[in-house]
Amino acid sequence: MTGQAPFTLRGRNPDVLLCIANLSSDEVFTPPEFANRMLDTLTEVWAQDHGGANLWADPKVTFLDPCAKSGVFLREITRRLVEGLKEQMPDLQARVDHILTKQVFGIGITRLTAMMARRSVYCSKHARGPHSICKKFPTDDGNIWFERVEHSWEGTKCRYCGAPKSVLDRGEDRENYAYAFIHTDDIKTRIKEIFGGDMQFDVIIGNPPYQMDNGDSSDIPIYQHFVRQAKALEPRYLVMVIPSRRMAGGKWLEYYLTRFFRFLVSLRKITQHAGRMTYSWVPMQSWDRQWTDAELYAKYKLTPEEIAYIESVIRPMEANGEGNT
Repeated sequence: MTGQAPFTLRGRNPDVLLCIANLSSDEVFTPPEFANRMLDTLTEVWAQDHGGANLWADPKVTFLDPCAKSGVFLREITRRLVEGLKEQMPDLQARVDHILTKQVFGIGITRLTAMMARRSVYCSKHARGPHSICKKFPTDDGNIWFERVEHSWEGTKCRYCGAPKSVLDRGEDRENYAYAFIHTDDIKTRIKEIFGGDMQFDVIIGNPPYQMDNGDSSDIPIYQHFVRQAKALEPRYLVMVIPSRRMAGGKWLEYYLTRFFRFLVSLRKITQHAGRMTYSWVPMQSWDRQWTDAELYAKYKLTPEEIAYIESVIRPMEANGEGNT
């Protein structure tokens, strides 16, 4: 063999989670480095609130990722617990079995991502398979659950997430993106059904899907449903990735929902992957008010013809993600 190798392993295998591409606008994978930054912040806050205690040395703390995709959060949590519980549980197999059966839980957003998450955490897509690092699971799901649920149609929309029936009322051979965590009126009962007991999670952490295809040039925000359900479970700590400008007193969300904003996005959005350039034509606003379309039309001196065109191609959207017809 001649020539130089394109990269060097440097004594270790490369992290496969650095190499996978996003599957869709719903299935955007969290980089391991970013997940660890979130866990570092959680570690610091836990220590501040618990007299300097090490979160990862507590064998009773429970974690839930309600929107698991690659499994990166659960994998990194497991890795930290394996190290932190070393003195209390010297036997590695017993330690791993305890962590994965008693402390680390997840809900996959699709069948494929649930298998990916199990592969990341258990080293096997089947939790009780011969290659699984945990030897105590009675089922192939382990504690990373997925089962297909259906949308609850009311007219043309799902009453839980606002998904359009015309787009996602599909046969069982296609993914319908009806996320179990947000398609229920009683999340505590649902969690009990999923994991088989009264669960009280200390930490809920994840990167929920931000939005859903509305079947036209607009998208439906759905991340807020995951946040609401997570809060309803009353964890001690809730750590989620959400659009940062949503925190500006709710005013950015109002801007996001205007037809003006979504029309400008639609001009640059050529795929379902909304990158930075997708928003390059959207002007920033001052956040001393909640912007409406009427105010934006007046501010930018749009003509009646321009306004009529925007409103003919962009449907109105409410904060719950539902469009008005």
